[in-house]
Amino acid sequence: MIFIIYFVLAVLVVLCSVKCADYVDLLDKKTNISGAFIGGIILAAVTSLPELFTSISSLYVVDNPELIIGNVLGSNVFNLAVLGALVAFTARNFIKSKVAPSHMATLVCSLIAYLGCAFATLTGWGTIPVININIVSLLIIVVYVISFRFLSSDDTANDEEADSPLTVRQIVVRFILMALGLVAASICITWATDQIASKLNLNASLAGALFLGVATSLPELTSSVALVRKRNYNAMFGNIIGSNMFNFTILSIADILCWKQSIYIPSYQTTLMLIFGVLSSVIAGAILLKRRAKKEEGNAAKIFHIICSLGIVLSYLLFLVLSA
Repeated sequence: MIFIIYFVLAVLVVLCSVKCADYVDLLDKKTNISGAFIGGIILAAVTSLPELFTSISSLYVVDNPELIIGNVLGSNVFNLAVLGALVAFTARNFIKSKVAPSHMATLVCSLIAYLGCAFATLTGWGTIPVININIVSLLIIVVYVISFRFLSSDDTANDEEADSPLTVRQIVVRFILMALGLVAASICITWATDQIASKLNLNASLAGALFLGVATSLPELTSSVALVRKRNYNAMFGNIIGSNMFNFTILSIADILCWKQSIYIPSYQTTLMLIFGVLSSVIAGAILLKRRAKKEEGNAAKIFHIICSLGIVLSYLLFLVLSA
């Protein structure tokens, strides 16, 4: 029965994520708000809520702060692999689409966050006395605010017209309801995972990797696929890169809440996630830089994007192999 409940909850997460993506696409077409901002801030925050709740659960439910950095960095590497796969398989449509230049600023901010995490994790330095918060956590908040400002100032407009009879207000209300459904399903999945771990006598971290990790990655995956099907690559890029940046702020929140020990705990897997996260981000940056250059829609541009995108996917697969 608990497996049936888990499956039903996972289906609810997928459905809510797809509907959120649909409403984001409508908002992009019906308002003057940039798709980069809608995808990179609004949708990204919503689809990253499962990581937030599971990270808080790691502190107060299973009392294992080490799960937090693995949850965040692991989700980020997976998200970039999703981006790579979607661009690789739809390269012809991607090179004809509009992608805002502000995504590059967000990607640079995420690379700064990666370097900060690497410093705190590998050196063990940076903890501020008395308040027991790592300075890297404060740096992450600063760069997130900077990325927020870049996205909010972006004026890339979507020239397509929406054929939906819904008003902007109705779209916003329905988006909020779907977001609340996504949050509720995520909380229930945390409970279901704990029950599965208990019944199968699994280690909490193993259960998290097998069941919780998959579930928390579904929102980014399904919403991004839905946006690509609508050829809204601007919002898709914003969703993936914005989710990664939001995930880093989860580390800051967890660091503030965790008084017992640092959440920047070194391990072999953490080092791998940092290396491949940076590598995948750099490749994604190359894709964005190519988009900012003189627009090309020939086979050369298509091959370039396919090679770079597959490089991101291969880096994720290499991470899995080396982590085994």
